[in-house]
Amino acid sequence: MSAIRYIRGDATSPQAKGVKVIAHVCNDLGGWGKGFVLAISRRWTAPEEAYRAWHRARASNDFGLGAVQFVQADPHIWVANMVAQRGIRPGSKGPPIRYDALDTCLTALAEKARELDASVHLPRIGCGLAGGRWERVEPLLLRHLDGIPVTVYDKAP
Repeated sequence: MSAIRYIRGDATSPQAKGVKVIAHVCNDLGGWGKGFVLAISRRWTAPEEAYRAWHRARASNDFGLGAVQFVQADPHIWVANMVAQRGIRPGSKGPPIRYDALDTCLTALAEKARELDASVHLPRIGCGLAGGRWERVEPLLLRHLDGIPVTVYDKAP
């Protein structure tokens, strides 16, 4: 099983050569305005524009929990908008993260990373505003992204 590399830094500035996929968790409401998505939007406009259009057209596409949208942000960087968060607030079913949806998203992420021969870069997905626990997310990453270089970025203090 491959190890995950942990570094301090900015996941929107991935530290690797070659093609890179930056993965993050989105909600199923079409909201884009807090958390890691703000860092993405400061670097590129395409991921947010694509996500909002994807949500607007949800009646005729696959938008929903477990879906992933891959957006090419520049020639060597793709952004994976992974819908694995139900709403934006904790409810009767706990925090917004949906681990089953994240599991499905990571299957698609692994397929795309292998297709592109890309490394994967991400913050501690699902553990910020989505309210998840890294102890549950990390094993999913290890299982799905085995053999793919993965770097997790913790914000520098």
